Amino acid sequence: MRLNVVSDVHAAVESLSRAAEGADIFACVGDLALYLDYDDPGTGAFAEVFGESTAREYVALRTRKRFDEARMLAARRWEEMTGGAGREERTASILDVVERQYRDVFAALPTPALLTPGNVDVPAIWPRFLRPGHQVLDGSVAEVGGVRLAMVGGGLRSAYRTPNEEDEQSHAARVAALGPSDVLLSHIPPAVPELTYDVVARRHEVGSKALVEYIRQYQPRFALFGHVHQPLAARTRIGRTECVNVGHFRATRRPWSVEL
Repeated sequence: MRLNVVSDVHAAVESLSRAAEGADIFACVGDLALYLDYDDPGTGAFAEVFGESTAREYVALRTRKRFDEARMLAARRWEEMTGGAGREERTASILDVVERQYRDVFAALPTPALLTPGNVDVPAIWPRFLRPGHQVLDGSVAEVGGVRLAMVGGGLRSAYRTPNEEDEQSHAARVAALGPSDVLLSHIPPAVPELTYDVVARRHEVGSKALVEYIRQYQPRFALFGHVHQPLAARTRIGRTECVNVGHFRATRRPWSVEL
């Protein structure tokens, strides 16, 4: 039985419809939306709302970890653009772009598909775009052909304040409730330094200690995840479990595949 997995689609619909070719099971582990593209700041929801010049300045500040200054920049530009429209209007403008992205991405996603959201996703609006055969699993398990697949999405609290983050306690509770599985699929990686470090951004992304504990307890055959676009290590082992970063689909345009 072949499993194809993608992560970090970030609104890249090219090749997405073919990502399930040859697979018996297809899964996507999140980040379907593109809020901000560090490699191409002229694209993404932020650039559509604020313009490429502001997006480039915003990326530069965040890259230097000057997060408060970045937020102040966005607030100042919004004030200049709108003459004082509030936070709700600003959020609505971003969501308008995200909804357009979702319309295209969900139309291109193969069916059937198992889906879990990423940290930049807005899962509350997913039901508007899901098609027959799309099954969302976030803190739950599906059995396909005798294979148990556990999926948990979202991210942990970070300095980036992305839309779909939660505290460690609630995340750990959702992971603990999964029970045993053959394949663990999550958006963020286990908290293993070589898996969380991004060699281009030169920073550690936030990994999950709860996922490490789950893997040690249940030893699934695979733990598959995304989130870190350019990891120091794309794979490692925790006991018998092969931990694999399935890749940045927006950059590679191809799924990660394995025979189960």
